[in-house]
Amino acid sequence: MKIPQISSRLDKVPASPIRKLVPFASSAKKKGVKVYHLNIGDPDIKTPEVMIEVLKNWTRNPVGYGQSQGEPDFLTSLERYYAKIGFGFIETKDIQVTTGGSEAISMALFAVCEKGDEVIVFEPFYTNYNSYAAVNSVKLVPVGTDGSTGFHLPRKSEIEDKITGKTKAILICNPSNPTGTVYTKEEMDVLIDIAKRHGLFIISDEVYREFVYDGKKHTSILEYMEDMPEQVILLDSLSKRYSLCGARLGMLVSLNRGVMEGVLRIAQGRLSSGLIDQAMAAKLTEVKDSYFEKIHKEYQSRRDVLYKGLKSIPGVFLEKPEGAFYTIVRLPVKNSEHFCQWLLTDFRLNNETVMIAPAAGFYATPGLGGNEVRIAYVLNVRDLTKAIEILKRALVEYKG
Repeated sequence: MKIPQISSRLDKVPASPIRKLVPFASSAKKKGVKVYHLNIGDPDIKTPEVMIEVLKNWTRNPVGYGQSQGEPDFLTSLERYYAKIGFGFIETKDIQVTTGGSEAISMALFAVCEKGDEVIVFEPFYTNYNSYAAVNSVKLVPVGTDGSTGFHLPRKSEIEDKITGKTKAILICNPSNPTGTVYTKEEMDVLIDIAKRHGLFIISDEVYREFVYDGKKHTSILEYMEDMPEQVILLDSLSKRYSLCGARLGMLVSLNRGVMEGVLRIAQGRLSSGLIDQAMAAKLTEVKDSYFEKIHKEYQSRRDVLYKGLKSIPGVFLEKPEGAFYTIVRLPVKNSEHFCQWLLTDFRLNNETVMIAPAAGFYATPGLGGNEVRIAYVLNVRDLTKAIEILKRALVEYKG
Protein backbone atom coordinates (compact mmCIF):
# COMPACT_ATOMS: atom_id res chain seq x y z
CA MET A 1 0.00 0.00 0.00
CA LYS A 2 1.38 3.39 -1.00
CA ILE A 3 1.58 5.87 1.89
CA PRO A 4 1.12 9.58 1.04
CA GLN A 5 3.90 11.92 2.05
CA ILE A 6 3.34 15.03 4.08
CA SER A 7 4.39 18.39 2.68
CA SER A 8 8.13 19.10 2.78
CA ARG A 9 7.17 22.63 3.81
CA LEU A 10 5.95 21.28 7.14
CA ASP A 11 9.46 20.17 8.08
CA LYS A 12 10.71 23.71 7.51
CA VAL A 13 8.51 25.17 10.26
CA PRO A 14 10.72 25.23 13.37
CA ALA A 15 9.63 24.22 16.85
CA SER A 16 9.26 27.13 19.24
CA PRO A 17 12.34 27.46 21.47
CA ILE A 18 10.03 29.16 23.95
CA ARG A 19 7.71 26.18 24.23
CA LYS A 20 9.73 23.10 23.17
CA LEU A 21 10.84 22.36 26.74
CA VAL A 22 7.27 22.42 28.07
CA PRO A 23 7.06 18.60 28.45
CA PHE A 24 10.05 18.69 30.82
CA ALA A 25 8.46 21.48 32.85
CA SER A 26 5.18 19.57 32.99
CA SER A 27 6.98 16.46 34.19
CA ALA A 28 8.73 18.42 36.93
CA LYS A 29 5.44 19.94 38.09
CA LYS A 30 3.82 16.49 38.29
CA LYS A 31 6.56 15.56 40.75
CA GLY A 32 5.68 18.53 42.94
CA VAL A 33 8.47 20.85 41.78
CA LYS A 34 7.73 24.57 41.60
CA VAL A 35 8.84 25.99 38.24
CA TYR A 36 9.47 29.72 37.86
CA HIS A 37 8.56 30.59 34.27
CA LEU A 38 10.96 33.08 32.73
CA ASN A 39 10.68 31.43 29.32
CA ILE A 40 7.60 33.15 27.93
CA GLY A 41 6.13 36.65 27.86
CA ASP A 42 2.94 35.79 29.73
CA PRO A 43 2.71 38.58 32.33
CA ASP A 44 1.38 38.14 35.87
CA ILE A 45 0.09 41.74 35.82
CA LYS A 46 -3.69 41.85 36.21
CA THR A 47 -5.89 42.57 33.20
CA PRO A 48 -7.81 45.87 33.64
CA GLU A 49 -10.94 45.24 35.69
CA VAL A 50 -13.12 47.13 33.21
CA MET A 51 -12.35 44.38 30.69
CA ILE A 52 -12.93 41.55 33.16
CA GLU A 53 -16.35 43.03 33.92
CA VAL A 54 -17.37 42.35 30.30
CA LEU A 55 -16.79 38.66 30.90
CA LYS A 56 -18.66 38.70 34.19
CA ASN A 57 -21.67 40.40 32.61
CA TRP A 58 -21.76 38.60 29.25
CA THR A 59 -25.34 37.60 28.32
CA ARG A 60 -25.33 37.28 24.53
CA ASN A 61 -26.38 33.78 23.56
CA PRO A 62 -25.52 32.27 21.15
CA VAL A 63 -21.98 33.57 20.80
CA GLY A 64 -21.83 34.25 17.08
CA TYR A 65 -19.23 35.38 14.58
CA GLY A 66 -17.75 38.84 14.66
CA GLN A 67 -17.08 40.98 11.60
CA SER A 68 -14.06 39.98 9.54
CA GLN A 69 -12.26 43.33 9.76
CA GLY A 70 -13.10 43.61 13.44
CA GLU A 71 -16.05 44.59 15.58
CA PRO A 72 -17.05 48.26 15.04
CA ASP A 73 -16.83 49.17 18.75
CA PHE A 74 -13.34 47.68 19.00
CA LEU A 75 -12.15 49.37 15.80
CA THR A 76 -13.43 52.72 17.08
CA SER A 77 -11.58 52.18 20.37
CA LEU A 78 -8.38 51.44 18.48
CA GLU A 79 -8.80 54.58 16.36
CA ARG A 80 -9.13 56.60 19.57
CA TYR A 81 -6.09 54.88 21.08
CA TYR A 82 -3.87 55.80 18.12
CA ALA A 83 -5.19 59.37 18.20
CA LYS A 84 -4.39 59.60 21.91
CA ILE A 85 -0.75 58.62 21.34
CA GLY A 86 -0.43 61.24 18.59
CA PHE A 87 -1.54 59.60 15.35
CA GLY A 88 -4.98 60.96 14.66
CA PHE A 89 -4.71 60.25 10.94
CA ILE A 90 -5.31 56.53 11.57
CA GLU A 91 -8.93 55.67 10.77
CA THR A 92 -10.83 52.44 11.28
CA LYS A 93 -10.41 51.62 7.57
CA ASP A 94 -6.64 51.52 8.14
CA ILE A 95 -6.90 48.82 10.85
CA GLN A 96 -7.32 45.07 10.42
CA VAL A 97 -8.04 43.17 13.63
CA THR A 98 -6.05 39.94 13.77
CA THR A 99 -6.12 36.84 15.93
CA GLY A 100 -3.14 37.86 18.00
CA GLY A 101 -0.08 39.69 16.78
CA SER A 102 1.05 36.38 15.29
CA GLU A 103 -1.62 36.48 12.59
CA ALA A 104 -0.62 40.06 11.81
CA ILE A 105 2.95 38.85 11.16
CA SER A 106 1.75 36.14 8.82
CA MET A 107 -0.65 38.45 6.98
CA ALA A 108 2.06 41.07 6.47
CA LEU A 109 4.56 38.59 5.03
CA PHE A 110 1.92 37.11 2.73
CA ALA A 111 0.82 40.60 1.65
CA VAL A 112 4.22 41.92 0.59
CA CYS A 113 6.15 38.84 -0.56
CA GLU A 114 5.98 36.32 -3.36
CA LYS A 115 7.25 32.80 -2.73
CA GLY A 116 11.03 32.94 -2.31
CA ASP A 117 11.25 36.67 -1.65
CA GLU A 118 13.52 37.97 1.09
CA VAL A 119 12.92 40.02 4.23
CA ILE A 120 15.74 41.59 6.22
CA VAL A 121 15.68 41.03 9.99
CA PHE A 122 18.09 41.93 12.76
CA GLU A 123 19.20 38.96 14.81
CA PRO A 124 18.48 37.92 17.45
CA PHE A 125 14.82 38.42 16.57
CA TYR A 126 11.39 37.20 17.69
CA THR A 127 11.47 33.49 17.00
CA ASN A 128 8.00 33.30 15.47
CA TYR A 129 9.23 35.36 12.52
CA ASN A 130 11.03 32.15 11.56
CA SER A 131 7.80 30.18 11.79
CA TYR A 132 5.68 32.52 9.71
CA ALA A 133 8.42 33.05 7.14
CA ALA A 134 8.45 29.27 6.65
CA VAL A 135 4.66 29.08 6.44
CA ASN A 136 4.64 31.80 3.77
CA SER A 137 7.72 30.49 1.87
CA VAL A 138 9.65 33.68 2.62
CA LYS A 139 13.39 33.80 3.29
CA LEU A 140 14.57 35.79 6.29
CA VAL A 141 17.94 37.43 5.69
CA PRO A 142 19.64 38.13 9.02
CA VAL A 143 21.78 41.16 9.78
CA GLY A 144 23.84 40.59 12.92
CA THR A 145 23.77 42.83 15.96
CA ASP A 146 26.11 42.70 18.94
CA GLY A 147 25.25 42.32 22.61
CA SER A 148 28.12 44.60 23.54
CA THR A 149 26.28 47.50 21.85
CA GLY A 150 22.93 46.54 23.37
CA PHE A 151 21.98 44.94 20.02
CA HIS A 152 21.61 48.28 18.32
CA LEU A 153 21.79 48.49 14.54
CA PRO A 154 25.07 48.03 12.68
CA ARG A 155 26.37 50.47 10.08
CA LYS A 156 24.05 51.40 7.24
CA SER A 157 26.39 49.78 4.72
CA GLU A 158 26.12 46.42 6.51
CA ILE A 159 22.36 46.53 6.11
CA GLU A 160 22.44 47.58 2.47
CA ASP A 161 24.94 44.82 1.68
CA LYS A 162 22.16 42.32 2.39
CA ILE A 163 19.74 43.81 -0.14
CA THR A 164 19.26 41.79 -3.33
CA GLY A 165 16.80 41.75 -6.20
CA LYS A 166 14.56 39.54 -4.07
CA THR A 167 14.46 41.81 -1.02
CA LYS A 168 10.94 43.09 -0.38
CA ALA A 169 10.92 44.36 3.19
CA ILE A 170 12.72 45.18 6.41
CA LEU A 171 11.08 43.69 9.52
CA ILE A 172 11.86 45.13 12.95
CA CYS A 173 10.61 44.73 16.50
CA ASN A 174 10.84 47.97 18.48
CA PRO A 175 11.12 47.74 21.48
CA SER A 176 12.70 44.40 20.79
CA ASN A 177 11.65 40.96 21.77
CA PRO A 178 14.05 39.25 22.60
CA THR A 179 16.76 41.85 23.38
CA GLY A 180 14.94 44.76 25.02
CA THR A 181 16.59 47.17 22.57
CA VAL A 182 14.82 50.45 21.80
CA TYR A 183 15.93 51.92 18.47
CA THR A 184 16.86 55.59 18.49
CA LYS A 185 15.31 58.21 16.21
CA GLU A 186 18.59 58.23 14.27
CA GLU A 187 18.44 54.47 13.76
CA MET A 188 14.84 54.67 12.58
CA ASP A 189 15.78 57.45 10.15
CA VAL A 190 18.47 55.18 8.68
CA LEU A 191 15.98 52.35 8.14
CA ILE A 192 13.48 54.72 6.55
CA ASP A 193 16.14 56.08 4.21
CA ILE A 194 17.10 52.56 3.16
CA ALA A 195 13.46 51.63 2.55
CA LYS A 196 12.91 54.73 0.43
CA ARG A 197 16.11 54.34 -1.60
CA HIS A 198 15.54 50.67 -2.38
CA GLY A 199 11.76 50.68 -2.65
CA LEU A 200 11.16 48.34 0.30
CA PHE A 201 8.30 47.84 2.69
CA ILE A 202 9.17 48.49 6.31
CA ILE A 203 7.22 46.40 8.80
CA SER A 204 7.43 47.40 12.46
CA ASP A 205 6.28 45.17 15.30
CA GLU A 206 5.48 47.54 18.19
CA VAL A 207 3.77 45.25 20.67
CA TYR A 208 5.87 46.66 23.55
CA ARG A 209 5.47 50.35 22.71
CA GLU A 210 4.46 51.31 26.27
CA PHE A 211 7.42 49.58 27.91
CA VAL A 212 10.42 51.91 27.51
CA TYR A 213 12.64 52.69 30.50
CA ASP A 214 15.11 55.22 31.89
CA GLY A 215 13.40 58.16 30.22
CA LYS A 216 14.13 56.91 26.69
CA LYS A 217 11.69 57.77 23.89
CA HIS A 218 10.13 55.25 21.57
CA THR A 219 10.09 56.28 17.90
CA SER A 220 7.09 54.66 16.26
CA ILE A 221 6.94 53.73 12.59
CA LEU A 222 3.67 55.66 12.62
CA GLU A 223 5.74 58.86 12.68
CA TYR A 224 6.76 58.04 9.09
CA MET A 225 3.53 56.53 7.80
CA GLU A 226 2.00 59.65 6.25
CA ASP A 227 5.26 60.44 4.44
CA MET A 228 5.49 56.97 2.86
CA PRO A 229 1.95 55.56 3.02
CA GLU A 230 2.54 52.78 0.49
CA GLN A 231 5.53 51.30 2.29
CA VAL A 232 4.82 51.31 6.04
CA ILE A 233 3.04 48.50 7.90
CA LEU A 234 2.53 48.47 11.67
CA LEU A 235 2.06 45.22 13.61
CA ASP A 236 0.49 45.63 17.02
CA SER A 237 -1.14 43.62 19.80
CA LEU A 238 -3.05 44.03 23.05
CA SER A 239 -1.57 40.90 24.66
CA LYS A 240 1.18 42.61 26.65
CA ARG A 241 -0.21 46.14 26.86
CA TYR A 242 -3.31 45.06 28.76
CA SER A 243 -2.22 41.59 29.93
CA LEU A 244 -4.63 40.04 27.43
CA CYS A 245 -2.47 37.23 26.07
CA GLY A 246 -5.35 34.75 26.10
CA ALA A 247 -7.71 37.09 24.31
CA ARG A 248 -5.64 36.75 21.11
CA LEU A 249 -6.09 40.19 19.61
CA GLY A 250 -3.65 41.99 17.36
CA MET A 251 -3.76 44.59 14.62
CA LEU A 252 -2.24 45.27 11.24
CA VAL A 253 -2.25 48.98 10.38
CA SER A 254 -1.39 50.54 7.03
CA LEU A 255 -2.41 53.36 4.68
CA ASN A 256 -1.66 51.11 1.70
CA ARG A 257 -5.14 50.37 0.32
CA GLY A 258 -3.98 47.30 -1.62
CA VAL A 259 -2.50 45.78 1.51
CA MET A 260 -5.58 46.51 3.60
CA GLU A 261 -8.03 45.21 1.01
CA GLY A 262 -5.93 42.06 0.62
CA VAL A 263 -5.56 41.25 4.30
CA LEU A 264 -9.31 41.78 4.73
CA ARG A 265 -9.86 39.04 2.16
CA ILE A 266 -7.60 36.77 4.20
CA ALA A 267 -9.57 37.72 7.31
CA GLN A 268 -12.81 36.89 5.55
CA GLY A 269 -11.43 33.42 4.88
CA ARG A 270 -10.85 32.81 8.58
CA LEU A 271 -14.21 34.50 9.33
CA SER A 272 -13.43 36.55 12.44
CA SER A 273 -11.40 37.04 15.56
CA GLY A 274 -13.08 36.27 18.89
CA LEU A 275 -16.31 38.15 19.53
CA ILE A 276 -16.06 38.11 23.33
CA ASP A 277 -12.38 39.00 23.15
CA GLN A 278 -13.17 42.12 21.14
CA ALA A 279 -16.00 43.12 23.46
CA MET A 280 -13.52 43.03 26.33
CA ALA A 281 -10.88 44.95 24.41
CA ALA A 282 -13.31 47.63 23.25
CA LYS A 283 -13.09 48.92 26.82
CA LEU A 284 -9.45 49.96 26.30
CA THR A 285 -10.46 53.61 26.09
CA GLU A 286 -11.77 53.32 29.66
CA VAL A 287 -8.45 52.07 31.04
CA LYS A 288 -6.97 54.87 33.15
CA ASP A 289 -3.48 56.23 32.59
CA SER A 290 -2.64 55.21 36.14
CA TYR A 291 -2.84 51.56 35.03
CA PHE A 292 0.06 52.07 32.64
CA GLU A 293 2.01 54.23 35.06
CA LYS A 294 1.83 51.47 37.65
CA ILE A 295 2.85 48.62 35.37
CA HIS A 296 5.60 50.68 33.75
CA LYS A 297 7.11 51.30 37.17
CA GLU A 298 6.72 47.62 38.06
CA TYR A 299 8.45 46.35 34.93
CA GLN A 300 11.32 48.81 35.28
CA SER A 301 11.77 47.62 38.87
CA ARG A 302 11.82 44.01 37.69
CA ARG A 303 14.33 44.92 34.98
CA ASP A 304 16.61 46.51 37.57
CA VAL A 305 16.39 43.50 39.92
CA LEU A 306 17.10 41.05 37.10
CA TYR A 307 19.99 43.06 35.69
CA LYS A 308 21.69 43.54 39.04
CA GLY A 309 21.16 39.91 40.02
CA LEU A 310 22.46 38.43 36.78
CA LYS A 311 25.44 40.78 36.62
CA SER A 312 26.52 39.46 40.02
CA ILE A 313 26.85 35.89 38.68
CA PRO A 314 30.40 35.05 37.47
CA GLY A 315 30.63 34.44 33.73
CA VAL A 316 27.22 35.90 32.89
CA PHE A 317 27.03 38.73 30.34
CA LEU A 318 24.16 41.04 29.44
CA GLU A 319 23.53 44.67 28.64
CA LYS A 320 20.75 46.46 30.48
CA PRO A 321 17.54 46.13 28.40
CA GLU A 322 16.01 49.47 27.43
CA GLY A 323 12.43 48.33 26.90
CA ALA A 324 9.94 45.44 26.59
CA PHE A 325 10.44 42.80 29.30
CA TYR A 326 13.07 40.51 27.82
CA THR A 327 16.82 40.22 27.67
CA ILE A 328 19.35 38.00 25.92
CA VAL A 329 21.89 36.63 28.38
CA ARG A 330 25.19 34.88 27.63
CA LEU A 331 25.91 32.07 30.09
CA PRO A 332 29.18 30.30 30.95
CA VAL A 333 27.94 27.08 29.31
CA LYS A 334 28.65 25.41 25.96
CA ASN A 335 25.10 24.38 25.15
CA SER A 336 22.33 26.53 26.58
CA GLU A 337 19.56 24.21 25.37
CA HIS A 338 21.06 21.33 27.33
CA PHE A 339 21.41 23.59 30.36
CA CYS A 340 17.79 24.75 30.10
CA GLN A 341 16.60 21.15 29.89
CA TRP A 342 18.87 20.10 32.78
CA LEU A 343 17.32 22.81 34.95
CA LEU A 344 13.96 21.12 34.49
CA THR A 345 15.03 17.48 34.69
CA ASP A 346 17.89 17.42 37.21
CA PHE A 347 18.34 20.60 39.20
CA ARG A 348 16.36 21.56 42.28
CA LEU A 349 16.87 24.21 44.96
CA ASN A 350 14.42 23.68 47.80
CA ASN A 351 12.36 21.67 45.30
CA GLU A 352 12.19 24.65 42.94
CA THR A 353 13.70 25.35 39.54
CA VAL A 354 13.46 27.84 36.70
CA MET A 355 12.45 27.63 33.05
CA ILE A 356 14.23 29.85 30.50
CA ALA A 357 14.39 29.79 26.70
CA PRO A 358 17.48 28.70 24.71
CA ALA A 359 18.44 31.56 22.41
CA ALA A 360 19.56 29.67 19.28
CA GLY A 361 15.97 29.74 18.02
CA PHE A 362 16.06 33.54 18.02
CA TYR A 363 18.70 33.50 15.29
CA ALA A 364 18.59 32.55 11.61
CA THR A 365 22.36 32.08 11.32
CA PRO A 366 23.33 28.51 12.31
CA GLY A 367 25.63 28.31 15.31
CA LEU A 368 24.66 31.60 16.91
CA GLY A 369 23.03 31.80 20.33
CA GLY A 370 24.32 28.41 21.45
CA ASN A 371 25.48 29.74 24.83
CA GLU A 372 22.71 32.31 25.26
CA VAL A 373 19.20 32.32 26.71
CA ARG A 374 16.28 34.69 26.55
CA ILE A 375 14.80 35.63 29.90
CA ALA A 376 11.36 37.22 30.29
CA TYR A 377 11.08 39.20 33.51
CA VAL A 378 7.35 38.69 33.88
CA LEU A 379 7.35 37.58 37.52
CA ASN A 380 7.03 39.73 40.61
CA VAL A 381 10.24 40.90 42.29
CA ARG A 382 10.02 38.29 45.05
CA ASP A 383 9.75 35.38 42.61
CA LEU A 384 12.28 36.95 40.27
CA THR A 385 14.81 37.17 43.10
CA LYS A 386 14.28 33.48 43.87
CA ALA A 387 14.69 32.57 40.22
CA ILE A 388 17.99 34.46 40.00
CA GLU A 389 19.31 32.61 43.05
CA ILE A 390 18.31 29.29 41.46
CA LEU A 391 20.20 30.20 38.28
CA LYS A 392 23.24 31.28 40.28
CA ARG A 393 23.37 27.99 42.19
CA ALA A 394 22.61 25.93 39.08
CA LEU A 395 25.51 27.44 37.12
CA VAL A 396 27.87 26.41 39.93
CA GLU A 397 26.66 22.80 39.85
CA TYR A 398 26.20 22.36 36.10
CA LYS A 399 28.85 20.17 34.47
CA GLY A 400 27.65 20.21 30.86
